[in-house]
Amino acid sequence: MIDPTTQAQLKEAIADCIGSDRGILDALREEIRPLKSATRQIQPRATTSISLVATDGGNNQLQFDPFLIQLVRVVDSSNNEYCLEAVSPTTPLEKLDKFQFNSDGTPRTSLGKMMSFLGVDSLAKLSHMIRPTRKGEPVSPSWVQVYRELVEWAILFALLDKDFGTDTLIICDGLLRSKVFAQDLFPKLLNGMKNRIEAHYTNSRRQILLAGVAKHSKVLSRYRLAMALEGVLLTDYPAYVEVPREVEERAYVWSEFARGDDRASDGGEVNKFVGGKMFLVKFGNRKRDPIWPVDIFLPQISSSQLILGSMLTDAINGFPVPHYPRCLQKAHENAALVDFDFDILQDFIYEGVRGSLGAQAELLDAFQLQDADPAQRRYS
Repeated sequence: MIDPTTQAQLKEAIADCIGSDRGILDALREEIRPLKSATRQIQPRATTSISLVATDGGNNQLQFDPFLIQLVRVVDSSNNEYCLEAVSPTTPLEKLDKFQFNSDGTPRTSLGKMMSFLGVDSLAKLSHMIRPTRKGEPVSPSWVQVYRELVEWAILFALLDKDFGTDTLIICDGLLRSKVFAQDLFPKLLNGMKNRIEAHYTNSRRQILLAGVAKHSKVLSRYRLAMALEGVLLTDYPAYVEVPREVEERAYVWSEFARGDDRASDGGEVNKFVGGKMFLVKFGNRKRDPIWPVDIFLPQISSSQLILGSMLTDAINGFPVPHYPRCLQKAHENAALVDFDFDILQDFIYEGVRGSLGAQAELLDAFQLQDADPAQRRYS
């Protein structure tokens, strides 16, 4: 434990730091102060809401050294499964490339269809973050996360090509931004999504709305205290405020992650990573209800009241997280592989290893009975 003398010294040092940095908080309050007058009330709207969610890599790893198999699974809030693959960091990229296409070169999967639309025939061309491992170099497992994100974008793109029986709001898990695409492929994909949405309205007068909700945001983390001190979104009704681009840019280490088409049209760099405009939204009717970062698809910013009103109707019944879109929570529940399902899949690993060991398979049975972490007994 820290002795009382040291505690006093630390207390004084912390107080000095806060006193020196007080100007930072004052600057943040000045930056965020105009948002109070820009706050708008959300009016509930009736629209069908669905959500897409990919399994979380950390929660769906089938691990058994020296193997690390990750499941790539995407489902929606109605429990429709669009993808279920098992991938490991050592999976050959050539094998994954071939899996996306039929023998005649036509797309086989949603990812293959997106690749065909973007004019690429390999994952290395689709993303600069997926590269073949050179011989003798350690294998990086991070590319599997990139592959999962690409699959999720591909399934969203494929979903926009389906028929909808009514006006529909599609809520994505996370902000509508990405840095995993190579060169200008992400803007090309966003334009394709925009065209498909417009085609629905032209052909059948169906409004397909698109938004993304994040659990965390550097913008909200940076300005949360300043917002509380300035009374931003401290309302007794559901409300939202549009976040100016310059406020976003100050929060991100890489400003291009906050640079949308609006900034590019002002003479800035071309937008390669941003597909949404950020809003800070409170779906509850109490002052201290949680605030969520929401990205609205750039071409639909003028429909922000309609989109957020539709999300409000869905978030009112949010469970187990209150005032958070229920369809997104249902999609998370459907996507998670836990308990009995996960145990079965973990057993598949042992079966696969047992089959590869041949005459030494019985050694695996003895290995499974060994305590993998005997040090845990100290907590018993």
